[in-house]
Amino acid sequence: MTQTVVTLGAHVFDVQVRPVEAIPEGQGAALVEQIRFGPAGTAAGTAVTLAKLGAVVRTAGAVGADPVGDLLLAMLARHGVDTSLVLRREGVQTSASVLPIRPDGSRPAFHVPGANLTYEPSDAPHEEIARATHLHLGGPELMGGEKAAEILAPARAAGVVTSADLLAPGNPGVLAWLAPALSSLDYLLPNEDQVLGLTGAATPEEGARALLARGIGCVAVTREARGALVVTADETITVPAFAVPVLDTTGCGDAFSAGFLRGIGLGRPPREAAVLGCAAAGLVAQGLGSDHGEFDLGTADAFAAATPVLATG
Repeated sequence: MTQTVVTLGAHVFDVQVRPVEAIPEGQGAALVEQIRFGPAGTAAGTAVTLAKLGAVVRTAGAVGADPVGDLLLAMLARHGVDTSLVLRREGVQTSASVLPIRPDGSRPAFHVPGANLTYEPSDAPHEEIARATHLHLGGPELMGGEKAAEILAPARAAGVVTSADLLAPGNPGVLAWLAPALSSLDYLLPNEDQVLGLTGAATPEEGARALLARGIGCVAVTREARGALVVTADETITVPAFAVPVLDTTGCGDAFSAGFLRGIGLGRPPREAAVLGCAAAGLVAQGLGSDHGEFDLGTADAFAAATPVLATG
């Protein structure tokens, strides 16, 4: 069966600059090695990697009726993502970020939420979602749990596998804001800091189990260089990250989400799905931007088989 995914939520136009050690004072300038731009965000960035890995991908959300939106949609289309479900908004700009990439690959961000904040459940393409096999909601906190549930619950009732990733830093207030949607999620894909902040737990596993108690089917936690932790009602799985030269961490979480969900769609067990997620993240981390790398499913599987993993300590 073909895996057809609707990625719905945050669409961001990223501008990456590297390497940046400091912002120049006043009207100063600094020479850098590279400036590029690309599609990003928990919906758009995930869509790109899912398409590379062989899923049929339609993406839904809102961008501005502006040149930046034109570019963002064109770049997504070049990666094979169907953008016909994306709405164009007059009078509001396409969401965008400027990312000064440090020499170690980490980066702060200057961000405009833009059109992402205008999307409502009434905008969602419910009929198209019901015909998909998977729905991935990127950034449900942008609309809140009650509104997110209006999209997730009908999808799940139609037999669609549901998942979500988060943008906001974790805190108990965000958990309360999202609570109405959590029982409609088969998979939640947060990072470690988000899990600890949401739940106040002492460990990621304890936090993941607190989230499972809210009705989520599985929590797959990204842990940067320590790989991933996958927690279900029956097991806890630790998967190490791959040892790669890291140029830029932008989009690595979205790449993991895409790889993990592609593995699930292929019928792989959670451990193997998480390995594919870590492989996708490792491939993206070696270049600039969420869309880095000309790879496919076969390349990612070969990479996972041949590349050493990092010691977790």
